[in-house]
Amino acid sequence: MIDSTHSSAERANVSAIRESGRTSVLVIGGGINGISTFRDLALQGVDAVLVERGDFASGASAASSHMIHGGIRYLENGEFRLVRESVEERNGLLKIAPHYVKPLQTTIPIYSTFSGILAAPLRFLTHKSGKPQERGAFLIKIGLIIYDTFSRDGGTVPRHHFVGRKKSLAELPSLDPKIKYTATYYDASMHDPERLALDVLQDGLAAHPGAHALNYVEAIARDGDKVILRDRESGTEFSVQADVVVNTSGPWTDLTNDALGLDTQFMGGTKGSHIVLDHPELLEATQGREIFFEHSDGRIVLIYPLKGRVLVGTTDIDADPSETPVCTEEEVDYFFDLVDHVFPSIPVDRDQIVYKFSGIRPLPRHEDTAPGFVSRDYRVEVDEKGAVPLVSLVGGKWTTFRALGESMSNIVLGLLDRTRTVSTAGRAIGGGREFPRTEKAKRIWIQENLPGADSRAEQLLARYGTRAAQVWEYVEQGSDAPLADGDLSTRELEWMVQNEMVTRLEDVVLRRTSIAFTGGANAETLDEIAAALAPLLGWDESRHEAELDQTRQLLNERHGLDIPSRTRG
Repeated sequence: MIDSTHSSAERANVSAIRESGRTSVLVIGGGINGISTFRDLALQGVDAVLVERGDFASGASAASSHMIHGGIRYLENGEFRLVRESVEERNGLLKIAPHYVKPLQTTIPIYSTFSGILAAPLRFLTHKSGKPQERGAFLIKIGLIIYDTFSRDGGTVPRHHFVGRKKSLAELPSLDPKIKYTATYYDASMHDPERLALDVLQDGLAAHPGAHALNYVEAIARDGDKVILRDRESGTEFSVQADVVVNTSGPWTDLTNDALGLDTQFMGGTKGSHIVLDHPELLEATQGREIFFEHSDGRIVLIYPLKGRVLVGTTDIDADPSETPVCTEEEVDYFFDLVDHVFPSIPVDRDQIVYKFSGIRPLPRHEDTAPGFVSRDYRVEVDEKGAVPLVSLVGGKWTTFRALGESMSNIVLGLLDRTRTVSTAGRAIGGGREFPRTEKAKRIWIQENLPGADSRAEQLLARYGTRAAQVWEYVEQGSDAPLADGDLSTRELEWMVQNEMVTRLEDVVLRRTSIAFTGGANAETLDEIAAALAPLLGWDESRHEAELDQTRQLLNERHGLDIPSRTRG
């Protein structure tokens, strides 16, 4: 945490909320589900304040597998409602957020024909993993047929197909030659989760003047119908009175409720880790597809090309939300084993890892149910014993954030005795509005909206969607210089500070850009961006140094980097 003595004066948006001291709904937790609920309420004209103790989408929402998927494996849990909703929401997001959500060809390598037939009904009935056993072609075929029936939406994604060993190896020559078949179907990738969350947030802020969002502000106590908040930047404490309090803290829901004086035991999250590899040979071997399969221990894992790198994950280990999740060396060994399982001719080593990340899934308490079989569905708990209702979200995942936000909002509207006026179904998100869908349309859009951007045009369109037009208009109005080897520029950074609530150096490196994810966060880049941020955020030398120290420590300890301390002359 940045020492408040090194912080700038209280931020204007925090000051405004402190002085007002009143809102209809206080949403605690700025992950994607809190943000989605906030946007939905704002669209109904409800005054709402969202607070997040870190940066927006910096917790569980930042640690996803970067997928928007129907959850084919949830069929085995009997969660047909969730699969149907997930597939429908996936298809919807391909339409309303096409700047970040793209169709993803997914291939399952299969080693047997009938394996798992006897074990599957037992898993379905008991939700206990039992002896690990890979699913054979027969079971996978049944699952994909059912999956396709949930996906009838005017051909949003193609249907699945099976091929034998010979054709599989012709398409993916580096696959293990011992495979018998491959099954290929489509889900969707999510290229920039944190930026998608920011777009949803910006839409909420723009929808209603009574909607406000504060990052680096935490809820620390409750006093009647007031919640005591602390600005972690200035150290200021203040209270906000609300008619309804919504807890969307994800894995930390019980900890937040405890701070508010309510003892709950709703949550039982599991840790999921990933590594990012700079590995051209492995990237080429995937042929642009996600390789999705069940490892020998029964875990579902993936190898996934993204941003010129390869994402490998994930684990599913019981976790304590009070402890910081970190990708361990044992998990790295596990990932290397699974790469070897599918691509045995391609060596991988630790020198190729450019980024690690780990998070806690906000799963419900699950007692003796095996982690992989814990429901990924969500439920809402309402406590009306206090001065004002406290609504807690239990569970939830990226794919269903829009529908979940609508469900949460409906409950809050009922508590406020208000009715829905607007639906978010089919409503374009942020830079997804009028996003060009073809290469020809993209070229035309760039010519019309990003004149003179040249080599930066594609990068800006990928980062902001059609919001890139506003960004480029701002960039052109002043002097500009490249930062981070061209991943950013001084004028674009200034736009981020003014429009995207950048507060700390880590916000830029980890979430407003992909600099850390793709391996670009070195000592020189951090120095360069921090020096450019300092005058924009009013940092003195002490705060400037504290930002560098904290960001370097975060990247080294949480994300597996080895950035040396800066030599101070």
